Amino acid sequence: MRIRAQVAMVMNLDKCIGCHTCSVTCKQTWTNREGTEYVWFNNVETKPGIGYPKHYEDQDRWHGGWKLDGKGRLTLRSGGRVKRLTRIFANPDLPSLDDYYEPATFDKDILVSAPAGLTDTPVKRPYSALTGEPMSVQWGANWEDSLGGAHERADADPNIARMPADAAAKVRFEFEKTFIFHLPRICEHCLNPACVSACPSGAMYKREEDGIVLVDQDKCRGWRMCVSACPYKKVYVNHATGKAEKCTLCFPRIEAGQPTICSETCVGRLRYLGIVFYDEDGVLAAASVPDERDLLDAQRDVFLDPHDPAVQQAARDAGMPDEWIEAAKLSPVWRLISEYRIALPLHPEYRTLPMVWYVPPLSPVLDAAGAAGRDDTDADEVFHTIRDLRIPVEYLAELFTAGDADATAGVLMKLAAMRSYMRARTLDGTVAEDLLDRIGMTAGQVESMYRLLAIAKYDERYVIPTAYRADAAALEAQAAQTGCSLDCEGGPGMGGEATVAAAVERFHLVDGKDDVHVGRRGLVTRRRDGRAGLSINPLRGQS
Repeated sequence: MRIRAQVAMVMNLDKCIGCHTCSVTCKQTWTNREGTEYVWFNNVETKPGIGYPKHYEDQDRWHGGWKLDGKGRLTLRSGGRVKRLTRIFANPDLPSLDDYYEPATFDKDILVSAPAGLTDTPVKRPYSALTGEPMSVQWGANWEDSLGGAHERADADPNIARMPADAAAKVRFEFEKTFIFHLPRICEHCLNPACVSACPSGAMYKREEDGIVLVDQDKCRGWRMCVSACPYKKVYVNHATGKAEKCTLCFPRIEAGQPTICSETCVGRLRYLGIVFYDEDGVLAAASVPDERDLLDAQRDVFLDPHDPAVQQAARDAGMPDEWIEAAKLSPVWRLISEYRIALPLHPEYRTLPMVWYVPPLSPVLDAAGAAGRDDTDADEVFHTIRDLRIPVEYLAELFTAGDADATAGVLMKLAAMRSYMRARTLDGTVAEDLLDRIGMTAGQVESMYRLLAIAKYDERYVIPTAYRADAAALEAQAAQTGCSLDCEGGPGMGGEATVAAAVERFHLVDGKDDVHVGRRGLVTRRRDGRAGLSINPLRGQS
């Protein structure tokens, strides 16, 4: 067993109101510069819908993720090395600008410089941010928000196409007959990332200490194979620099013991951050199970119980500090995924073993029970209504369980049982033992799950290893003396080698230890020393 730690995220979709605050703050923090106008590391999609970029879930078209070959071996859908070499200068599996959108700007001066006495109100015209020519806006990252235009495009949702015909017939786009929920998406920071394997120049890499997937800007040559290989289409190309960029999971904030900017600013408080221990030796086997519907349980089996003394000892032997072990024991992510088993991965059939999981939305199940003429206070009646929800279970299954509707229904039943249990406990103080037996949970687990999902405080939702906080003072001192590299001319990743060298000298003075060096990626890093083994804040914002 080779134990590794992974920073992971869980999102509770029942609490997402589609306000897009996470998208805007991420945009302003990471992609507010030339070349990234169309780039959204975080976007919130309305489901059902074709998504952003268009039809990104249709892997028959884009060939993203992994598949099993005739001998049961894991291979990239985009092909092996020889096939990728033949396409290195002309890759046919890339989304076009029309699949994203042509970024626009507006002539705002016309509003303040228009002459007086006009009979018509002056209007800002859209101009292409790429060519400067007048244009007509036809698509955008949020074009389908709240089912805008659903009657024209949403029936082309790839998830609907994969559903059984009788279940797909339930998905309608008529007034009072349709359904809607919001799906925030970021890079999945997978355990088995296809983008890393597909990169010809080795610029994509997964950090050893926390599993965050990043791009080395010095090595990137803009081959764009990572864009094709990523089934979630969360790797973008900066058209100004010609290099790949992606969500960094806000690693400078993580290293300082702070949550990601999308988590920090989330209005619905639906995001959870924490550490998950996993067995690196089990990743290949988990991603290679023959039946796609077994991928969920296979990935859960890779995760290790941080409360197990053997796992704790293995973590110490691997050089992880006690602070990491304590953080793993308190991790809300592990509890939602492995203890309560109510969080599900997005499209496990891509075989990347994603590490951003979701608690599926529970439709107004009590209202549905009442509308069906059933008793909304009876657990049996509520359970039977799960299959008749406005959001078809089969649709959620295509998103989160590779089409296994029973697994999805089991999660929804736990959520419905939690509501019924807490309702009875609050109203008359009764304990529904029969309800607990049906879902295989204790009263303490249900109440703990309710607290975590409903009223958890800041430090319960975000459990960042305290070993990062131990370095925070040194990092702040380093930034104060050298300045933030994100403010350098040209934006993130454009700091010079002189800046890196100066930071090393200043960090020696602050830290007083001789364990800092300039790595091959141009980073200031701390070597693994058995105490921490942590990456120190890089001077390249998109490394």
